[in-house]
Amino acid sequence: MLEWLVAVCIVILVVLIWPGSKYFGTESQPDAPLQAMGVSRQPARERTAERCVSNRGGNDGAQTVSSDAGTGEKSPTVALICKPSALANYLLKHCRTFNDYVPCVGWTWRASGFLQSLYEVCWPYDSPVQFVRDNLQLSDDGLVALDWAVPSYQKRRRTSSHSTSPVLLIIPNSFGRITRNVLKLCEAALSHGYLPAVFNRRSHNGTPLTTLKLQQFGDPGDLREAVRYIRYRQPAGRLYAVRESTGSGLLLSYLGECGSSSYVTAAVCLSPVFRCQSWFENGLCWPLQWALTLYQKMCLSRYRTVLGETVKTDMLFSSCSLRGVEEALFWTSSANNSSGAWDAYWERNEPLRDVDEVAIPVLSVCAQDDPIRGDTQSTLPLELFETNPHFFLLLTGRGGHCGFSTLWSHRALLEFFRATTDFFAAEERSKQLAARRRGLGGSSGGRVFRHRSVSTYKRMPACSHNIHAIYNWQRSYTR
Repeated sequence: MLEWLVAVCIVILVVLIWPGSKYFGTESQPDAPLQAMGVSRQPARERTAERCVSNRGGNDGAQTVSSDAGTGEKSPTVALICKPSALANYLLKHCRTFNDYVPCVGWTWRASGFLQSLYEVCWPYDSPVQFVRDNLQLSDDGLVALDWAVPSYQKRRRTSSHSTSPVLLIIPNSFGRITRNVLKLCEAALSHGYLPAVFNRRSHNGTPLTTLKLQQFGDPGDLREAVRYIRYRQPAGRLYAVRESTGSGLLLSYLGECGSSSYVTAAVCLSPVFRCQSWFENGLCWPLQWALTLYQKMCLSRYRTVLGETVKTDMLFSSCSLRGVEEALFWTSSANNSSGAWDAYWERNEPLRDVDEVAIPVLSVCAQDDPIRGDTQSTLPLELFETNPHFFLLLTGRGGHCGFSTLWSHRALLEFFRATTDFFAAEERSKQLAARRRGLGGSSGGRVFRHRSVSTYKRMPACSHNIHAIYNWQRSYTR
């Protein structure tokens, strides 16, 4: 009871003091954080008055675009940090939402990144979206769940497997909580013709725990089987992925391990946590650390008896930190006495361990005032975005953790998906046209064929007939 009282007092102090101090402290120099990182403003180029491109010194030509969103010089900056490429130029030209971010300013609670993040995580939201659940039985008899979002007014609860609508796979945070951000993203995706599906890990969000195995932080094995099931169910639709907060670790691990075989067209990270080992060790202030640890222990308390066979539950439920909970869940009894066990665990689970193998465009949307991720300089791997052509960082001055109060991030990610799809389609058409010209032109000394050949394609099944032996899903309806 005393801990709750202290937490309430801290929140009240933040409500009264932080918003005004944060706003008035940065109003005179809204671009100071970006300037410290080497991002500067220059006069507008070409025909866009609100867009400027600059090169960061000593970063091998890293391309940065900043915008004042048409709100005057006192508006915080939005910066797109990436390596120059044809895709980057295409995004700068066609993703106009990147320049339309207008955060809440003034003496208001939304000026505080902490309170904005707290609101998005804890405040209830009456969503008009309903969910149809598929419980997927995995190869080791474990269960994960896919919640397919459908409008409340839709009478037909199932989508035909012959539908060509794109699928949007949404991965919540690693604690399994479905936030306002996820529900609103499902609404936005439905309105744009997507089929949203929320991935729930073992024991998360009401998913039954049928094995003594829990999913490690960066283990993509369960997600890999879920993606195979999605391709089996919707073989004609493209697959896109969005991950929220600490859920970014799971999808980055999956994209790194699978490489060009991930079956994902493009992906977006909303307020991701990149350096996860450091984040577990010292990345959170005490009130947030205590709240997240308490929530995780409450979710695991229902399995206290069964987990006692493989987990030291006394150590688990007496822990006061996220690191202590992670150690109690996934360290073996023989590894508890090893000084390098913690480092060895993150060698297998660090999200960026295979980042060089990622073969699709990945957009990360972050805010400088994110209280969960921590300091921008030490928590964002800027060198990754400056050197890897597949990674793009959209950095805003304000927005908190998965906040972005105007839902600008949802519009930006959907426009990013559309732009990348159009770019690759145009590239494919140009390649086919070039190949056709080479085939019809021939060489001066060779034989020239004046007729055009027509290739026929036989459509192969998306999955083998053994899929029914692997997946034994149960269907239920949830609201």
